[in-house]
Amino acid sequence: MEKKNIRNTPPEELTEFLCSHGEKAFRAKQIYQWIWQKGVHSFDEMSNLSKGVREQLAAAFYFDNLRAGRIQTATDGTTKTAWELHDGQFVESVLIPGKDKYTVCVSSQVGCQLGCRFCATGTLGFKRNLSAGEIFDQVVFAQKAAEERGSTLSNIVFMGMGEPLLNYTNVLTAIKHITDENGLAMSPYRITVSTAGIPEKIRQLADDEVRFNLAVSLHAAKPDTRSRLMPVNQAYPLDQLAESLKYFVEKTGTRPTFEYLLLNGINDSTEDARTLATYCKQFPVKINIIEYNNVEGSAFKHTPDKQRDAFIHFLESRNMIVNVRRSKGKDIDAACGQLANKLKKGE
Repeated sequence: MEKKNIRNTPPEELTEFLCSHGEKAFRAKQIYQWIWQKGVHSFDEMSNLSKGVREQLAAAFYFDNLRAGRIQTATDGTTKTAWELHDGQFVESVLIPGKDKYTVCVSSQVGCQLGCRFCATGTLGFKRNLSAGEIFDQVVFAQKAAEERGSTLSNIVFMGMGEPLLNYTNVLTAIKHITDENGLAMSPYRITVSTAGIPEKIRQLADDEVRFNLAVSLHAAKPDTRSRLMPVNQAYPLDQLAESLKYFVEKTGTRPTFEYLLLNGINDSTEDARTLATYCKQFPVKINIIEYNNVEGSAFKHTPDKQRDAFIHFLESRNMIVNVRRSKGKDIDAACGQLANKLKKGE
Protein backbone atom coordinates (compact mmCIF):
# COMPACT_ATOMS: atom_id res chain seq x y z
CA MET A 1 0.00 0.00 0.00
CA GLU A 2 1.35 3.40 -0.98
CA LYS A 3 1.99 5.71 1.95
CA LYS A 4 -0.11 8.88 2.32
CA ASN A 5 0.96 12.32 3.44
CA ILE A 6 -0.25 12.53 7.05
CA ARG A 7 -0.68 16.30 6.84
CA ASN A 8 -2.94 15.96 3.80
CA THR A 9 -5.11 13.36 5.53
CA PRO A 10 -8.57 14.57 6.64
CA PRO A 11 -9.50 13.95 10.32
CA GLU A 12 -12.30 11.54 9.41
CA GLU A 13 -9.95 9.44 7.28
CA LEU A 14 -7.38 9.30 10.08
CA THR A 15 -10.10 8.36 12.56
CA GLU A 16 -11.27 5.56 10.27
CA PHE A 17 -7.70 4.29 9.95
CA LEU A 18 -7.20 4.22 13.71
CA CYS A 19 -10.53 2.49 14.41
CA SER A 20 -9.81 -0.13 11.77
CA HIS A 21 -6.61 -0.91 13.70
CA GLY A 22 -8.41 -1.26 17.02
CA GLU A 23 -7.60 2.20 18.35
CA LYS A 24 -9.94 4.75 19.94
CA ALA A 25 -11.22 7.59 17.77
CA PHE A 26 -9.87 10.26 20.17
CA ARG A 27 -6.34 9.29 19.12
CA ALA A 28 -6.91 11.23 15.88
CA LYS A 29 -7.25 14.47 17.85
CA GLN A 30 -4.05 13.70 19.74
CA ILE A 31 -2.21 13.11 16.48
CA TYR A 32 -3.52 16.32 14.99
CA GLN A 33 -2.37 18.26 18.05
CA TRP A 34 1.10 16.80 17.68
CA ILE A 35 1.18 17.79 14.01
CA TRP A 36 -0.44 21.22 13.99
CA GLN A 37 -0.03 22.50 17.56
CA LYS A 38 3.38 21.13 18.51
CA GLY A 39 4.76 21.03 14.97
CA VAL A 40 6.42 17.60 15.19
CA HIS A 41 8.00 16.02 12.14
CA SER A 42 7.91 12.31 12.97
CA PHE A 43 5.65 9.78 14.65
CA ASP A 44 8.40 8.89 17.14
CA GLU A 45 7.92 12.32 18.74
CA MET A 46 4.28 11.51 19.62
CA SER A 47 5.12 10.33 23.12
CA ASN A 48 1.56 9.75 24.36
CA LEU A 49 0.96 7.13 21.67
CA SER A 50 2.04 3.53 22.15
CA LYS A 51 4.98 2.22 20.15
CA GLY A 52 2.57 -0.05 18.26
CA VAL A 53 0.37 2.85 17.14
CA ARG A 54 3.41 4.87 16.07
CA GLU A 55 4.68 1.93 14.01
CA GLN A 56 1.25 1.51 12.35
CA LEU A 57 1.19 5.20 11.48
CA ALA A 58 4.75 5.13 10.12
CA ALA A 59 3.86 2.15 7.93
CA ALA A 60 0.88 3.95 6.37
CA PHE A 61 1.82 7.64 6.37
CA TYR A 62 4.76 9.99 5.85
CA PHE A 63 5.66 13.60 6.64
CA ASP A 64 6.53 15.92 3.74
CA ASN A 65 9.23 17.59 5.83
CA LEU A 66 11.52 20.43 4.84
CA ARG A 67 15.29 20.19 5.10
CA ALA A 68 17.52 23.28 5.24
CA GLY A 69 19.56 23.17 2.04
CA ARG A 70 21.45 26.43 2.49
CA ILE A 71 21.20 29.29 4.97
CA GLN A 72 22.44 32.84 4.46
CA THR A 73 22.46 35.47 7.20
CA ALA A 74 22.99 39.14 6.41
CA THR A 75 24.79 41.63 8.62
CA ASP A 76 21.41 43.14 9.58
CA GLY A 77 20.21 39.74 10.89
CA THR A 78 17.99 38.87 7.92
CA THR A 79 18.19 35.11 7.34
CA LYS A 80 17.24 33.42 4.09
CA THR A 81 16.83 29.65 4.02
CA ALA A 82 16.56 27.50 0.91
CA TRP A 83 14.48 24.48 1.91
CA GLU A 84 14.89 21.18 0.14
CA LEU A 85 11.54 19.41 -0.27
CA HIS A 86 10.94 15.67 -0.15
CA ASP A 87 11.04 15.49 -3.98
CA GLY A 88 14.32 17.39 -4.32
CA GLN A 89 12.78 20.77 -5.22
CA PHE A 90 13.75 23.99 -3.41
CA VAL A 91 11.79 26.90 -1.98
CA GLU A 92 12.78 29.83 0.20
CA SER A 93 11.69 31.57 3.35
CA VAL A 94 13.17 34.71 4.88
CA LEU A 95 13.28 35.59 8.58
CA ILE A 96 13.32 39.38 8.92
CA PRO A 97 14.25 41.14 12.17
CA GLY A 98 12.22 44.09 13.39
CA LYS A 99 11.98 46.00 16.62
CA ASP A 100 11.63 43.32 19.32
CA LYS A 101 9.98 40.91 16.87
CA TYR A 102 10.48 38.91 13.69
CA THR A 103 8.54 38.54 10.45
CA VAL A 104 8.76 35.49 8.20
CA CYS A 105 8.24 35.68 4.47
CA VAL A 106 7.04 32.29 3.21
CA SER A 107 6.66 30.64 -0.18
CA SER A 108 3.50 28.99 -1.52
CA GLN A 109 4.72 27.37 -4.76
CA VAL A 110 7.86 25.85 -6.23
CA GLY A 111 8.63 28.48 -8.84
CA CYS A 112 5.89 30.61 -10.38
CA GLN A 113 3.96 30.65 -13.64
CA LEU A 114 3.23 34.40 -13.75
CA GLY A 115 6.67 35.48 -14.99
CA CYS A 116 6.91 38.96 -13.46
CA ARG A 117 9.91 40.56 -15.17
CA PHE A 118 11.60 41.82 -12.00
CA CYS A 119 11.29 38.59 -10.01
CA ALA A 120 14.05 35.96 -9.90
CA THR A 121 11.46 33.27 -9.09
CA GLY A 122 10.00 33.61 -12.57
CA THR A 123 13.22 32.28 -14.09
CA LEU A 124 12.67 28.96 -12.29
CA GLY A 125 9.41 28.23 -14.09
CA PHE A 126 6.51 26.59 -12.26
CA LYS A 127 7.01 23.12 -10.76
CA ARG A 128 4.18 22.52 -8.30
CA ASN A 129 2.11 23.86 -5.43
CA LEU A 130 3.36 23.50 -1.89
CA SER A 131 1.24 21.40 0.42
CA ALA A 132 -0.36 22.94 3.51
CA GLY A 133 2.25 21.13 5.60
CA GLU A 134 5.17 22.52 3.61
CA ILE A 135 3.80 26.04 4.06
CA PHE A 136 3.11 25.42 7.76
CA ASP A 137 6.66 24.12 8.32
CA GLN A 138 8.20 27.39 7.14
CA VAL A 139 6.33 29.14 9.94
CA VAL A 140 7.21 26.50 12.57
CA PHE A 141 10.92 26.76 11.78
CA ALA A 142 10.71 30.56 11.81
CA GLN A 143 9.07 30.45 15.24
CA LYS A 144 11.86 28.29 16.60
CA ALA A 145 14.55 30.49 15.05
CA ALA A 146 13.02 33.64 16.56
CA GLU A 147 12.82 31.97 19.98
CA GLU A 148 16.46 30.91 19.74
CA ARG A 149 17.30 34.59 19.24
CA GLY A 150 15.36 35.50 22.39
CA SER A 151 12.44 36.98 20.49
CA THR A 152 9.09 35.99 19.00
CA LEU A 153 7.59 35.57 15.55
CA SER A 154 5.10 38.39 15.20
CA ASN A 155 4.06 38.44 11.54
CA ILE A 156 3.75 36.15 8.53
CA VAL A 157 3.75 37.42 4.95
CA PHE A 158 3.03 35.27 1.91
CA MET A 159 5.42 37.19 -0.32
CA GLY A 160 7.92 34.46 -1.13
CA MET A 161 8.05 32.22 -4.17
CA GLY A 162 4.80 31.61 -6.04
CA GLU A 163 1.32 33.12 -6.37
CA PRO A 164 -0.61 32.21 -3.19
CA LEU A 165 -4.06 32.56 -4.75
CA LEU A 166 -3.18 29.98 -7.41
CA ASN A 167 -2.60 27.55 -4.53
CA TYR A 168 -5.76 28.70 -2.81
CA THR A 169 -6.85 25.60 -0.90
CA ASN A 170 -3.44 24.72 0.52
CA VAL A 171 -2.66 28.31 1.50
CA LEU A 172 -5.96 28.73 3.34
CA THR A 173 -5.59 25.31 4.97
CA ALA A 174 -2.12 26.26 6.23
CA ILE A 175 -3.46 29.56 7.56
CA LYS A 176 -6.29 27.70 9.30
CA HIS A 177 -3.76 25.55 11.18
CA ILE A 178 -1.55 28.56 11.92
CA THR A 179 -4.45 30.53 13.43
CA ASP A 180 -6.54 27.72 14.97
CA GLU A 181 -6.52 27.40 18.77
CA ASN A 182 -5.60 23.75 18.24
CA GLY A 183 -2.78 24.87 15.96
CA LEU A 184 -0.24 27.67 16.43
CA ALA A 185 -2.95 30.07 17.64
CA MET A 186 -1.55 33.12 15.84
CA SER A 187 -3.84 36.03 15.08
CA PRO A 188 -5.03 36.20 11.44
CA TYR A 189 -4.50 39.96 11.64
CA ARG A 190 -0.76 39.27 11.77
CA ILE A 191 -0.87 37.42 8.45
CA THR A 192 -0.69 39.06 5.02
CA VAL A 193 -1.30 37.24 1.76
CA SER A 194 0.18 38.95 -1.29
CA THR A 195 -1.19 38.39 -4.78
CA ALA A 196 -0.29 39.60 -8.26
CA GLY A 197 -4.02 40.22 -8.70
CA ILE A 198 -6.33 37.32 -9.58
CA PRO A 199 -9.82 38.94 -9.48
CA GLU A 200 -11.94 35.79 -9.10
CA LYS A 201 -9.72 34.57 -6.25
CA ILE A 202 -9.90 37.96 -4.51
CA ARG A 203 -13.68 37.68 -4.71
CA GLN A 204 -13.45 34.15 -3.31
CA LEU A 205 -11.43 35.46 -0.36
CA ALA A 206 -14.22 37.96 0.29
CA ASP A 207 -16.91 35.27 0.06
CA ASP A 208 -14.89 33.07 2.42
CA GLU A 209 -14.83 36.00 4.87
CA VAL A 210 -11.11 35.76 5.51
CA ARG A 211 -9.71 37.78 8.40
CA PHE A 212 -6.11 38.06 7.31
CA ASN A 213 -4.68 41.03 5.41
CA LEU A 214 -4.54 41.27 1.63
CA ALA A 215 -1.69 42.84 -0.32
CA VAL A 216 -1.65 43.32 -4.09
CA SER A 217 1.57 43.52 -6.07
CA LEU A 218 0.60 46.47 -8.23
CA HIS A 219 3.95 48.05 -9.26
CA ALA A 220 2.32 50.25 -11.91
CA ALA A 221 -1.06 51.91 -12.40
CA LYS A 222 -0.46 52.53 -16.10
CA PRO A 223 -1.80 49.51 -18.05
CA ASP A 224 1.07 49.38 -20.56
CA THR A 225 3.74 49.63 -17.90
CA ARG A 226 2.09 47.03 -15.67
CA SER A 227 1.66 44.61 -18.58
CA ARG A 228 5.32 45.01 -19.42
CA LEU A 229 6.35 44.29 -15.84
CA MET A 230 3.63 41.75 -15.03
CA PRO A 231 2.16 39.66 -17.87
CA VAL A 232 -0.74 38.74 -15.55
CA ASN A 233 -2.12 42.23 -16.26
CA GLN A 234 -2.98 41.13 -19.80
CA ALA A 235 -5.27 38.41 -18.46
CA TYR A 236 -6.58 40.43 -15.52
CA PRO A 237 -6.46 44.16 -16.40
CA LEU A 238 -6.43 46.93 -13.84
CA ASP A 239 -10.14 47.68 -14.15
CA GLN A 240 -11.05 44.06 -13.32
CA LEU A 241 -8.64 44.11 -10.40
CA ALA A 242 -10.21 47.31 -9.10
CA GLU A 243 -13.74 45.82 -9.22
CA SER A 244 -12.63 42.75 -7.26
CA LEU A 245 -10.96 44.95 -4.64
CA LYS A 246 -14.10 47.04 -4.23
CA TYR A 247 -15.98 43.78 -3.62
CA PHE A 248 -13.35 42.61 -1.13
CA VAL A 249 -13.47 45.85 0.85
CA GLU A 250 -17.28 45.86 0.88
CA LYS A 251 -17.51 42.25 2.10
CA THR A 252 -14.65 42.19 4.62
CA GLY A 253 -14.23 45.80 5.73
CA THR A 254 -10.47 45.28 5.33
CA ARG A 255 -8.26 47.90 3.70
CA PRO A 256 -5.91 46.20 1.22
CA THR A 257 -2.31 47.23 0.64
CA PHE A 258 -0.66 47.93 -2.70
CA GLU A 259 2.93 46.78 -3.01
CA TYR A 260 4.81 49.13 -5.33
CA LEU A 261 8.38 48.26 -6.31
CA LEU A 262 10.18 51.37 -7.49
CA LEU A 263 12.26 50.75 -10.62
CA ASN A 264 14.51 53.48 -11.90
CA GLY A 265 13.14 55.15 -15.04
CA ILE A 266 10.23 52.72 -15.40
CA ASN A 267 7.55 53.43 -12.79
CA ASP A 268 9.03 56.10 -10.51
CA SER A 269 8.19 59.41 -12.19
CA THR A 270 5.83 62.06 -10.82
CA GLU A 271 3.42 61.13 -13.61
CA ASP A 272 3.52 57.50 -12.44
CA ALA A 273 2.74 58.72 -8.92
CA ARG A 274 -0.18 60.79 -10.24
CA THR A 275 -1.65 57.78 -12.08
CA LEU A 276 -1.23 55.63 -8.97
CA ALA A 277 -2.99 58.20 -6.77
CA THR A 278 -5.92 58.36 -9.19
CA TYR A 279 -6.24 54.56 -9.26
CA CYS A 280 -6.14 54.39 -5.46
CA LYS A 281 -9.06 56.79 -5.08
CA GLN A 282 -11.48 53.96 -6.00
CA PHE A 283 -11.26 52.26 -2.58
CA PRO A 284 -9.49 52.66 0.78
CA VAL A 285 -5.94 51.41 0.38
CA LYS A 286 -2.46 51.66 1.87
CA ILE A 287 0.66 51.85 -0.30
CA ASN A 288 3.91 50.07 0.51
CA ILE A 289 6.84 51.50 -1.42
CA ILE A 290 9.51 48.83 -1.89
CA GLU A 291 13.15 49.45 -2.65
CA TYR A 292 14.56 47.26 -5.40
CA ASN A 293 17.41 44.87 -4.57
CA ASN A 294 19.78 45.02 -7.54
CA VAL A 295 20.13 41.54 -9.07
CA GLU A 296 23.15 40.49 -11.09
CA GLY A 297 22.27 40.42 -14.79
CA SER A 298 18.99 42.28 -14.33
CA ALA A 299 18.10 45.27 -16.51
CA PHE A 300 16.27 46.91 -13.58
CA LYS A 301 17.94 49.38 -11.26
CA HIS A 302 17.33 50.82 -7.81
CA THR A 303 15.54 54.19 -7.80
CA PRO A 304 17.77 56.95 -6.39
CA ASP A 305 16.74 58.21 -2.95
CA LYS A 306 15.91 61.71 -4.22
CA GLN A 307 13.51 60.35 -6.84
CA ARG A 308 11.98 57.94 -4.33
CA ASP A 309 11.35 60.77 -1.88
CA ALA A 310 9.72 62.91 -4.60
CA PHE A 311 7.45 60.01 -5.56
CA ILE A 312 6.36 59.50 -1.96
CA HIS A 313 5.90 63.24 -1.36
CA PHE A 314 3.51 63.47 -4.30
CA LEU A 315 1.40 60.55 -3.03
CA GLU A 316 1.25 62.02 0.47
CA SER A 317 0.19 65.37 -1.00
CA ARG A 318 -2.81 63.49 -2.41
CA ASN A 319 -3.66 62.13 1.07
CA MET A 320 -2.40 58.62 0.37
CA ILE A 321 -1.24 56.42 3.27
CA VAL A 322 2.35 55.54 2.31
CA ASN A 323 4.93 53.35 4.03
CA VAL A 324 8.43 52.57 2.82
CA ARG A 325 9.65 49.01 3.09
CA ARG A 326 13.38 49.39 3.46
CA SER A 327 15.45 46.83 1.65
CA LYS A 328 17.04 44.27 3.97
CA GLY A 329 19.52 41.49 3.46
CA LYS A 330 21.41 43.42 0.80
CA ASP A 331 24.60 41.42 1.33
CA ILE A 332 22.95 38.04 0.65
CA ASP A 333 20.83 36.61 -2.20
CA ALA A 334 17.92 38.70 -0.99
CA ALA A 335 15.73 38.89 -4.10
CA CYS A 336 12.98 36.29 -4.15
CA GLY A 337 14.11 33.10 -5.89
CA GLN A 338 17.82 33.93 -6.07
CA LEU A 339 19.06 31.35 -3.57
CA ALA A 340 16.76 28.55 -4.76
CA ASN A 341 17.85 29.29 -8.32
CA LYS A 342 21.50 28.88 -7.33
CA LEU A 343 20.85 25.55 -5.63
CA LYS A 344 18.87 24.34 -8.63
CA LYS A 345 21.89 25.10 -10.81
CA GLY A 346 24.22 23.41 -8.32
CA GLU A 347 26.09 26.60 -7.48
